[in-house]
Amino acid sequence: MYASTVRGLLVRGMLAGLIAGLFAFAVAYVVGEPPVRGSIAVEEAAAAQDAASAPSGHAGHGGDAASGEAAEEEEELVSRPVQSTVGLATGVLVYGVALGGIASLAFSFALGRVGGFSPRATAALTGAGAFGLVYLVPFLKYPATPPAVGNPDTIGQRTTLFFLMILLSVLLGVGAIVLGRRLAPRLGNWNATLTAAGGFVVATALAFVFLPDNSDAVQPGFPAALLWEFRIASLAVQLVLWTVFAVVFGVLAQRLLAERTDDAEVTARQQAPALG
Repeated sequence: MYASTVRGLLVRGMLAGLIAGLFAFAVAYVVGEPPVRGSIAVEEAAAAQDAASAPSGHAGHGGDAASGEAAEEEEELVSRPVQSTVGLATGVLVYGVALGGIASLAFSFALGRVGGFSPRATAALTGAGAFGLVYLVPFLKYPATPPAVGNPDTIGQRTTLFFLMILLSVLLGVGAIVLGRRLAPRLGNWNATLTAAGGFVVATALAFVFLPDNSDAVQPGFPAALLWEFRIASLAVQLVLWTVFAVVFGVLAQRLLAERTDDAEVTARQQAPALG
């Protein structure tokens, strides 16, 4: 029974993630695409300025041919209209389904273990925790940046640092939950929660201090307003994703668990006369 319930929650979590991904895609397209286009325009303008200020050589027609070949090699395999529609939708939906499945498993573990909350309330706590640990805390250390604004040679290093911050954030969050549960019998639920939250904040602050900064994540001279607009849009996409997931999954999980409870009660009543 438990395995089938977890399986049902997993399926509903992925469905909720898909629905949340649709809403997140709408926000990403309407709010996120304008600053992306703006950052690409800034990059193209800078490239054109560099080309115009470069000293002219004596390559003649051979140099022109080489430049043409280089331009063809640098031509995008996927056009920007496709990237901003089909590509964006695919990425966001797959992201939503994957995280929805993982969050549903976290919900299965948390249900009944973090207090006497209903499935809807537990789903809301799961969504809020996932948003905070998986995105918000890493975002505060390594904010999102538009494409083509940083040093391309350090993309791998920046990506590694970001995922390391996600891992640390999740581990520290789990550690805070465990600490709070162990302190609750001695300090009470409220004081234990405050102590665990304070420990999480202190440990996160230390991680912020000792982890290196992304000093080359944004090129000098990039418009600050455009950068701020992109980061707000990125934050909005994640907020919508996890809010919609929490609401939809809470409803689906509540119905599933209510049905399983009713089935268990019916089975128990049917077996009671035979046992008697």
